[in-house]
Amino acid sequence: MSHTAFVRVLLVEDEDRLARLVQEGLRQEDGIDVDLECDGVSGLWRATEGVYDAIVLDIMLPEKNGYQVCRELREAEDWTPVLMLTAKDGEFDEAEALDMGADDYLRKPFSLVVLAARLRALVRRGAPARPAVLCCGSLRLDPALSEVTRHGRTIDLSRREFALLEALIRADGCVVSRQELLDRVWGMDDEPASNVVEVYIRYLRQKIDDPFASEGYRPIITTVRGAGYRLANDLDFGQDDQR
Repeated sequence: MSHTAFVRVLLVEDEDRLARLVQEGLRQEDGIDVDLECDGVSGLWRATEGVYDAIVLDIMLPEKNGYQVCRELREAEDWTPVLMLTAKDGEFDEAEALDMGADDYLRKPFSLVVLAARLRALVRRGAPARPAVLCCGSLRLDPALSEVTRHGRTIDLSRREFALLEALIRADGCVVSRQELLDRVWGMDDEPASNVVEVYIRYLRQKIDDPFASEGYRPIITTVRGAGYRLANDLDFGQDDQR
């Protein structure tokens, strides 16, 4: 954090000892002030009433869990950067956190040094307004509702498939590398199979592109050889990348 900038962080964590350690640890960082709430209802109220540069949000909270808090913030078009704390053994926690609109996640137990570094990165990026529904041609993805449609037809996706598609659609037509997708969807601490990105891209194509090909619609998911993957606007009559 900058020595001249004053940063406000909201920490929502119900484990009292951990909450106090994190609060005191972050306050030792120059220029950071930390407000603390211990349940989801109070955390949501504080987030909407106050002005914060970042929110650290535990998933397993009483009264209203972290997923619900994050989703309700995004539904209210509050784009304050959210870092969610996930259980160490939660297989789908990271994907679900991103699906609900979180910007980053950190597994327990974690280092205060790493948490502070993640928060610095989030604050540097800021909180640009993001549309409630993300679009690429005829494809529409609603992060708040976890809903995907193409040409008005609902497409059922697994959590991982949804997170992968969201990572691609948020790139806004730019190429996303295999490593970037691994980091965003599977997490840095996971050890997925070497071909897991390719496997899930194939799953997405079977649901997003293949059912529409017989009707004459162009593929949306494209491969850029040697670089990664991107989404192509199927309503744009420009040149396609190689599938």
